[in-house]
Amino acid sequence: MANSIEKRSITQEASDKLIAAATAKAEEMGVPMCISIVDESGNLKAFRRMDGAALLSVDIATNKAYTAISFGMPSHGWHEFIKNDPPLLHGIVHTPRLVVFGGGYPVKEGGHIIGGIGVSGGHYEQDMAVAEAGLAALAD
Repeated sequence: MANSIEKRSITQEASDKLIAAATAKAEEMGVPMCISIVDESGNLKAFRRMDGAALLSVDIATNKAYTAISFGMPSHGWHEFIKNDPPLLHGIVHTPRLVVFGGGYPVKEGGHIIGGIGVSGGHYEQDMAVAEAGLAALAD
């Protein structure tokens, strides 16, 4: 029996690509955003607060990224997961750092979660579009 596991982690270069592509999309939309990249363990790897982005969005962006890597699904997936389950709906939302609306996605490579991206600053649908633009940059 092994006493350890191997984990993959997002590189600084990949983190920078995510930030750049997400920023470009937010600028195109005209919405100042906070963009957060975390590694596979939820630790902050890269961050950008665009000029004019709301202060409240700083922690929300990071928590969206953390939510995405914590369970391996986008943050918006949580609403579907809990909406018809009263104990979860009323209990899990009190979990620190859990965000149950859009804008957080796991970053995967070869089926492994290597990090997460979280975006906050607009409506959650705008946040999702900006995060998705970031992810698309890694698909190239």
